[in-house]
Amino acid sequence: MKLNEIKDNEGATHSRKRLGRGIGSGSGKTGGRGVKGQKSRSGVAINGFEGGQMPIYRRLPKRGFNNIFASDFVTVSLGRIQTAIDAGKLDAGATVDASALKAAGVIRRIKDGVRILSDGELKAKVKLDVAGASKAAIEKIEKAGGSITVPAAPSAE
Repeated sequence: MKLNEIKDNEGATHSRKRLGRGIGSGSGKTGGRGVKGQKSRSGVAINGFEGGQMPIYRRLPKRGFNNIFASDFVTVSLGRIQTAIDAGKLDAGATVDASALKAAGVIRRIKDGVRILSDGELKAKVKLDVAGASKAAIEKIEKAGGSITVPAAPSAE
C-alpha cells in the first residue's frame, strides 16, 4: 500500500448537497431553509432561546460551588502499577513516586500529586511515595510486603 493509494471505504463519505442550484435539484430556491424568518438568514445563533419563554438554564436554580483550592490528584490503580512492573517499565526495587510513574508512561501529568486506588491486584513488593492513597490500597500494598509513604493530612485545629 502506498500513501497515494489510501482512500475511504465505499460509502463512508457522502458528497455534499449543492444548495440553491435550481428547482429541479430538490433543494433550490430556499436551499432547505424553509421560508422567511430569522433561521432562513445567515449568521443566526439562537442556542438556548425558547421563543421568549424563560429558558431552562434560567428556570433551574443554581446549585453548589467550585472549590478553587481543591487538590486535583491523578488516580492510579494498583493493577496499573503491577502491569507496568510486569512490562518492565517500573523498577519494583526502587522507590516509586510521581516522576517515576510519569517516566514509565503510567500517568501523563503529575498535577497536584498521585493518589493510589485499590483496583486490581498487587503482587510485587513496592515502596511507594505518593500524595494520597485509599485505605484499601494501603492494606493491599502492605499485604504484598511493600510500604507506602503518604504525607499526613493537615489537622483541623
